[in-house]
Amino acid sequence: MNKRFFEVTRGFAAAVAGLVVSSASAQGLETVEVRYRDVDMTYSVEAVVEAIRQSTVSARVTGRVVEVSYDVGEYVKQGQVIVRIDESEAKQIVAGSDAQVAQADAGYKNSKRRLERARELAAENFISKSALDNAEAEFRVEAARLKAAKAAQSQATTTRSYTVVEAPYSGVVSARLVEVGEMATPGKPLMTGFDPAAMRVLASVPQYKVAEVRASPRVSVEIPSLNRWLDGDEITVLPSADPRTHATSVRVNLSGDQQDLYPGMFARAHFTIGRARKLVLPAAAVVRRSEVAGVYVLGEDGRFRFRQLRLGEPAGQGLIEVLAGVMAGEQIALEPIKAGMLSRPE
Repeated sequence: MNKRFFEVTRGFAAAVAGLVVSSASAQGLETVEVRYRDVDMTYSVEAVVEAIRQSTVSARVTGRVVEVSYDVGEYVKQGQVIVRIDESEAKQIVAGSDAQVAQADAGYKNSKRRLERARELAAENFISKSALDNAEAEFRVEAARLKAAKAAQSQATTTRSYTVVEAPYSGVVSARLVEVGEMATPGKPLMTGFDPAAMRVLASVPQYKVAEVRASPRVSVEIPSLNRWLDGDEITVLPSADPRTHATSVRVNLSGDQQDLYPGMFARAHFTIGRARKLVLPAAAVVRRSEVAGVYVLGEDGRFRFRQLRLGEPAGQGLIEVLAGVMAGEQIALEPIKAGMLSRPE
């Protein structure tokens, strides 16, 4: 069932690309006709994968690390606890600030009552104006003391909250920089992560190609290690150049959540810069033997024979340009490995 599924999928892909798929009934293999097509002209340049959102979470208080909840490669949701730091010292500071607030509040309330009595006595001329002024000054001092105590209490509470380190956004842990039992200090890196839903590639483009790249209507990104092609979502040309190579950096945002990508991976960016008529064939039909690339061509006797090729640039839609080795109209095998097995002499 799986074999049939892949055969149907391969035939469908070739049909979409505009190539004619036929069956080599003599050996039971599907073939495709090599033909000329109007395809995109691309300018290809090497690139490196980057994360748009990548950050290192650091400690903001001093204390012993008591828990590390995630390890490298694990996915963390926003707001989940990733590291806990011993809060014993922070709790004592909070308790001290609570006591200071209680003391300041008591002094504030006493000074307020004394001020009210002083105002009543002053209205009856039982105390002097200076005595009333002293009561008002004492009230202002106690009010300021209470305000300062509450500010210290709020700061202590905030500091205590720093002992629980949460993920700032959802992402994948790329580096674990602390272990349980180590001492954390303000600024000490704890964990590094990135968001796989926001990825891009950074390419270095020569100055003479920057104008064409900036005007490119489409860009495709190839990830060779994953054998995957991705659509570029947005092109950003950075307004600076490398003083040594005089090349300009170009960012290409990738659409969608790319769970298999991670920063530092090798990539190629293919910028569309025009249209041309080229001889093309499916890239899946190409077999590589060391540094030699070729296809299995169907002969007049119904047998497949290996033919060495000289290939050009990728032409999009799973096609690749062929510069020499086959001619338009020839039939090649869509399953080169199987065709190679059948072409061996008995």
